Amino acid sequence: MSEKLGVVEDMGGGIKRQILAYNDDAMAVKVWFEKGAEGYAHSHRHTQIVYCEEGEFNFVIDGKLKVLKAGDSCVIDPHVEHGTTTETGGILIDMFSPMREDFL
Repeated sequence: MSEKLGVVEDMGGGIKRQILAYNDDAMAVKVWFEKGAEGYAHSHRHTQIVYCEEGEFNFVIDGKLKVLKAGDSCVIDPHVEHGTTTETGGILIDMFSPMREDFL
């Protein structure tokens, strides 16, 4: 297991990340966003399931707006460009399959 497991990392730009659990097949990550923070548009080879624990997030997924509020979730397929902004701040739980080696 990685020494980053359970550690809250400051990612800059008002975002913090904590790896909750992982194995080769999956990874769960908690992400805190300050008010006005932005998760810049990107894509990756992983399936991503996003659960909004707190706040409101404006995701753009494959060019389409998807608003997530506390209790909402969505699936982002591999290689699909996506990003998010939040005017409220909040917390997301991201689940990836396979696990994100680049987070370790």
